Amino acid sequence: MTLDDLRVGIDKIDNSLLELYNERMELVHKVGELKNKTKAPIYRPEREQAILNRLKAQNNGKLTDKAIETLFLEMFAVARNLERPEAVAFLGPEASFTHQAAKMKFGAMSNYVAISSIEGIFREIKKGSAKYGVIPIENSSNGIVADTINAFDKYNLNIIAEVLIDVHLVFASLTSDISKIKKIYSKDIAFGQCREFLYDLGLDNVEFVAVESTAKGAKLALDDEFSGAICPELPAKLNNLPIRYSSIEDNENNRTRFFIISDFSNPSSGKDKTSIIVRLENKVGALVNFLNHFEEVNISLSKIKSHIIGGESLFFIEFDGHKEDKKVLEILDKHKSEIKILGSYVKEIEHI
Repeated sequence: MTLDDLRVGIDKIDNSLLELYNERMELVHKVGELKNKTKAPIYRPEREQAILNRLKAQNNGKLTDKAIETLFLEMFAVARNLERPEAVAFLGPEASFTHQAAKMKFGAMSNYVAISSIEGIFREIKKGSAKYGVIPIENSSNGIVADTINAFDKYNLNIIAEVLIDVHLVFASLTSDISKIKKIYSKDIAFGQCREFLYDLGLDNVEFVAVESTAKGAKLALDDEFSGAICPELPAKLNNLPIRYSSIEDNENNRTRFFIISDFSNPSSGKDKTSIIVRLENKVGALVNFLNHFEEVNISLSKIKSHIIGGESLFFIEFDGHKEDKKVLEILDKHKSEIKILGSYVKEIEHI
C-alpha cells in the first residue's frame, strides 16, 4: 500500500468521523434543550467518567487510556458549550497552573475568566457570573491551601470534581548573567519549592517578591532586566521571557490537586470521595471519638488535616463514599452540628 493509498484511507475515516461527530452533537443539542427546561446541570463529571471507563474497558486498539481521555474530554467540552455556554472562573492570570487544570476539564473552547483571588472565585459563582470555579486545594510540597479552606468555610458551594497536575517550574530572566539578578518574582509557596536551586545558584539572598501567582511573576520580570521569575514554562514562553533553567523544583514529584466547584451537587457514581470541614469541642478525645465512628461503619478515611480560622481549630477530612450513602448518612446524622459537607465527587486521585 502506497503513502497516497494510506492518506486516502485516512481522509475517508475523517469524513466518517465528521459525520459521527455531527450526529452526536445533534443528540447533545436535544439533551441541552431538555436540561435547559429543567435547569439541570450541564456538567456531569460522573457521567463523563462512566463513558471514559466504558471506552477504556472495550478498547483493543493503539490508543492508550491517556489518549482516550484527551480525545473525549475535549469532545465533552465542545458538547457542553453546545448545550449551554457557561463561564469557568480560575485563579489567574492566564497560563497559571490553575488555568492549565481548568483546561484539562473544560477544554479549549470554554469561556474562561481569570480571577485574582480564591475567595473572588467563590464570589463570582455565588453572584452567577461564573458557573464553575477551579481552585487549588493542596500541593505535595506545601500542603493544604489555607485560602481555599477559609473560602469553603465562608461560602456554601460544592466540590463537583478534582484534578491533579504535575508542577514543574523554571527560572526565567531577561539577563543570562545570574550574578546580576537583584529580585525574583513568584508566588510565595514557589520560593519554598525551589530552595535548593536558589541556594545552589547563590540566589537565596536576593529580594523575593511574592505576587498573586507564578504566571504574574513572569509578566513582572519582563519589565525588569535584572530580575527573574520562578514560574511554569508556559507563561514564560507566552511573555517571551527567556528560560534559563528548567525543572528547578526540589521535589521532582511535585504535584498540585485542584477542585472544581459549583452551585449544585453530584449524584452518586459508585466510586466517590467526600470532603468535609469538622468543628469539634475543645476537649480531650474529641477527635478520636469522632473518627471512631468512621471505623464503626467501615468508612475509609483518606485525609485528615487541621486548620485554624480566626483562632478556632477545625479539620479538613476526606473519605471514600458519597454523602447520600447509607453508612455515610449515619455519620452525618450523628454529627450534624459539627460537619459542613463540601461535596461528593468522582474519586480520581488516591493520594498526593
